[in-house]
Amino acid sequence: MKDALRDNGVDAEVHLFARGGHGFGPELMTPDFRFDGVLTPVVMPFDTDLSPDPDRLIAQCRWLLSQNVGIAVFGTNSEANSLSVEEKIELLDRLVDSGIDPLRLMPGTGLCALPESVRLSAHAARLGCGGALMLPPFYYKGVSDEGLFRSYSEIIERVGDDRLKVYLYHIPPISNVGISLDLIERLIARYPKTVVGIKDSSGDWGNTLAMLDRQWDRFSVFAGSEAFLLQTMQNGGAGCISATANVNPAAIRKLFDAWQEANAEEEQMKLTQLRQVVLDFPGIPALKAIVSHFRRDDEWLRVRPPLVELGEAQRRELVAAVKSLGLQLPGINAGE
Repeated sequence: MKDALRDNGVDAEVHLFARGGHGFGPELMTPDFRFDGVLTPVVMPFDTDLSPDPDRLIAQCRWLLSQNVGIAVFGTNSEANSLSVEEKIELLDRLVDSGIDPLRLMPGTGLCALPESVRLSAHAARLGCGGALMLPPFYYKGVSDEGLFRSYSEIIERVGDDRLKVYLYHIPPISNVGISLDLIERLIARYPKTVVGIKDSSGDWGNTLAMLDRQWDRFSVFAGSEAFLLQTMQNGGAGCISATANVNPAAIRKLFDAWQEANAEEEQMKLTQLRQVVLDFPGIPALKAIVSHFRRDDEWLRVRPPLVELGEAQRRELVAAVKSLGLQLPGINAGE
């Protein structure tokens, strides 16, 4: 099996992410495939003309997969809402064409314009992506649950593909449009085989716990931060989808795998401490600065406006701080 998977261009280890750690390739996965574990919204490299750099993106994704972390490409920290639909489709194609298992991909496909969400979600489903992380339409504020239900329903019905697996994306601090418990319940009831999980990036543990307490059948609840990973696992959650897994994937995955061990609380404290150090700086430029430092590649510093990269003094301070906490990126050059 391992040799066969290598022949498909992906090491067997990267297939161990499916629920239960089956290690199956895409041809052996069941229609009921669900994510669990750790995923990250991969930071997006840009070329000098601010176009996406697919080669660097592929290299980063391959390294993350080698750390047994899944790929939530086009998440918030991927600068997703600074990318066009055409760019996202091309990048998805490049990732899959490079040999990355589409089952390990959970691209963000929720956009403000309904036809664009449909187009991107349909493309992800056709490629065989393991799921789609779907923001609600977020430009109009104060919208009702009925309006959000209709939006998600239209996307699912228009895509019309049983391969589409929707992971709702609740991030009210950024979107200012929340996904209520009642709305989740209604969507699960209507689309039980399609609406299969949620990322809760509210930053409110009480809200995540309320989702977990509902005990929806085979519905996967992911914390939006590894700061809540241990609590999430202790209460029956699926894992976390975290920005800082871009730079600390192995340690976060280690806690997911060993959350029942005696030292889990200590490991959780270390993860939370490092995350806080990173987020003391502007988040996306900080993550890129860390990647740039460990890869010895200044091209990673580039962000799309309106974001601005960290200054040199900020970068030095950040790198010194994370190194003081023992941050290492083992095998960072894997796949390059």
